[in-house]
Amino acid sequence: MDFSIKAFDTKNTLAAAKTGCVAVAVFENKKLSAAAKALDVNGEISAAVKSGDISGKPGSTLLLRGVAGVTAARVLLVGLGADEIVSQKSFTTGATAALKMFATLGSTDAIIAFPLDSVKERDANWALQALVLASSDAEYRTDAQKSKKEPAPAGVRKVVIATPDAGSAKAALAQAAAIANGMKLTRDLGNLSPNICTPTYLAQTARKLADDFGFGLEVLERKQLEALKMGSFLAVARGSEEAPKFIVLRHNGGAPNDAPVVLVGKGITFDSGGISIKPGPSMDEMKYDMCGAGSVLGTFRAIGEMGLKLNVIGIVVACENMPSGRAAKPGDIVTAMNGTTIEILNTDAEGRLVLCDALSYAERFNPAVVVDIATLTGACIVALGHHTSGLFTRDDAAHDALADELLTAGKQAGDAAWRFPLGEIYNDQLKSNFADLANIGTPGAASITAACFLENFTRKYTWAHLDIAGTAWKSGAAKGATGRPVPLLTTFLMNRV
Repeated sequence: MDFSIKAFDTKNTLAAAKTGCVAVAVFENKKLSAAAKALDVNGEISAAVKSGDISGKPGSTLLLRGVAGVTAARVLLVGLGADEIVSQKSFTTGATAALKMFATLGSTDAIIAFPLDSVKERDANWALQALVLASSDAEYRTDAQKSKKEPAPAGVRKVVIATPDAGSAKAALAQAAAIANGMKLTRDLGNLSPNICTPTYLAQTARKLADDFGFGLEVLERKQLEALKMGSFLAVARGSEEAPKFIVLRHNGGAPNDAPVVLVGKGITFDSGGISIKPGPSMDEMKYDMCGAGSVLGTFRAIGEMGLKLNVIGIVVACENMPSGRAAKPGDIVTAMNGTTIEILNTDAEGRLVLCDALSYAERFNPAVVVDIATLTGACIVALGHHTSGLFTRDDAAHDALADELLTAGKQAGDAAWRFPLGEIYNDQLKSNFADLANIGTPGAASITAACFLENFTRKYTWAHLDIAGTAWKSGAAKGATGRPVPLLTTFLMNRV
């Protein structure tokens, strides 16, 4: 849908608007929103609510046609909850319901006149973003690789959002559209089959982003990685016929001397587990093991469209993890870029092996902060389910501040994270008799020990790790990538401007 903003006042009233449909909010206490009252010229709306034809519960709807005194062909009543101050979930549920109804109408245009400033602990800009993201989610298609595609739904294609302050809302709308576009790219990459979305394909995607938005781009190939002595990353990559790619994007939106924020994404475009091969059921979902990389590319898509005034560097470390005669074996010892030796106890703990070299490489940018994003551990799903991403960082003033930034951004964007502990007591679980580190810990706290492994390669800068194993995709009937944590990351970067 195409969204625009318009202010309605006494001279330009909502009741006089020429459109196919106006969606307004009602509540369980049988009260009308201000916009609903403005359309209740002859009492038809209040009568419908009092009659019980609509409950007012979040997502309930009632379509009225030919309302007296209203120019619009239809008025859609949408329930937002118990009273005039609604929860974030209630607002999103109502927005989704309205957008679904729009798709069924014999009209191409509509107005949404919800009370944008009535969401608990959120402002009108948040509500605008919720509307746009709900629309993007409703319209998202997963049939890109099907030979026969379902026809696109008819109905409303142009939506005007009614707001009292059109000026400030236009900027918020543009930001929301950029985030939605970034999420779509991330979802598209995650949903593509692994024979298409290879490391080379990720590099081509980065090239298109660079061309479209003026990013700097460098793609390091195997020989360059060997020269950099990225032995840990290359140990994972050598089992596959697909060439590894180490992708560096640069968004130079800030002052030339400003230290950049560095985002590092895990890009395992297919994870068989390697020699420690995974069981067959659900192995197809391991195409999603590049969602950390996808979220970096999606975030760059968003900040490029915004023209964000900040220096940001994105590192995508991409390869497949496959079993072959060349593949790394349990018991192998490899040397990372920073000289640390690693005993590989399980080749299915490959994400940390590729990320550690990327985190070492990030030092050269003298970063303000570094955030890595990875579908790293199934244990994070056990701990947090599919609702919340795991956040890990050191326990000191600088890292507490970074954690607070990320947690706040997650709350603002509706893309939540939860902070876990780190510390030497967990690092003790990574000890090896034969190398500096083992790539898996002793039993217990598996998500934390994975983060502790990464922490060993980040001690020259301020760093955080986001484990998105549970939030980057959905399984079951709704199987597919979610586009998270693009909203969190983009909001985090916007807050730093």
